[in-house]
Amino acid sequence: MNKGLHRFALLVVCATFFLIIAGALVTSHDAGLATSDWPRSNGQWFPRMVGNLFWEHGHRMVAGTVLVLTLGLVVFLFLKEKRSWVRRLGLLAFGAVIAQALLGGLTVKLMLRYGISEAHATLAQLFFCATVSLAVFTSQSWLENRPTVPEQGNLPVRYVCVAAVIAVFVQLIIGAALRHSATWDQPLPIDLLLTHVAGAIAVTLLLGSAALTILRRHSGETFLTRPAKIALSLLAVQLLLGIAAYITRMSSPNDPQPLNPMVGITVAHVACGALVFATTIVLTLRAFKVLRSRAPSFEFAVAEHSTSLEFKL
Repeated sequence: MNKGLHRFALLVVCATFFLIIAGALVTSHDAGLATSDWPRSNGQWFPRMVGNLFWEHGHRMVAGTVLVLTLGLVVFLFLKEKRSWVRRLGLLAFGAVIAQALLGGLTVKLMLRYGISEAHATLAQLFFCATVSLAVFTSQSWLENRPTVPEQGNLPVRYVCVAAVIAVFVQLIIGAALRHSATWDQPLPIDLLLTHVAGAIAVTLLLGSAALTILRRHSGETFLTRPAKIALSLLAVQLLLGIAAYITRMSSPNDPQPLNPMVGITVAHVACGALVFATTIVLTLRAFKVLRSRAPSFEFAVAEHSTSLEFKL
């Protein structure tokens, strides 16, 4: 294991998380069209950042930093990482951040056209998923030789974890669509709002089932129980933030501009959602690393029993 590589991967994860927060601040402040050009703002690389331009151009500066850091991570991977599939994942992450930057520019050029902004937010979460995975794969805990543990029960918890990851990702897409569907001075569309609520219920059931099942079946495996406990805690916070975000958003159409309570709670809701996604990814990857199907053990036991019978005969 190269500690420097893992630490750099963690730096990229933290920078990407900060980029998600910066993007959420742009949306919450309705600052997406603070300037009509891209990649420069008002014809300048370093404009005077006042008003909504602070949020919009600040977001671009953070995005540029993440792009440079991701390029550095790819170079680091090709210098220090021996696993070719990890290097390929790094290249995929770099391609995603390039596409993300282009989508950001297209969002501005097309005047926040519905669909483009949602694709921009969706790709941001996919890129975050790639960076989190790289941090996991380069960690010492992943590279250690760990004994595998047979699955218990009829339903493998690994598959429940996969379903939870998919549910969280879809919920993030729905949330992005909801956030971009109406500015602060307009009411939220009821159909999207109800879909988001249904998604929250699905995430709670799937992620809660996966985490509680791991805590019940594999209580002695801290490699699994630690992310399971964190996931449950973040899920509870996220649900509370969702309720608070809805309450503050309901009164925002009457406000002259986006006010700090609505902005702060909404951005916190987005940030916590990203953390739930990251933790669920870690939990799923670790589950696939240490948990195995019971089928091989069962087949081995049958074969061993058959051999002993043949010996007696």
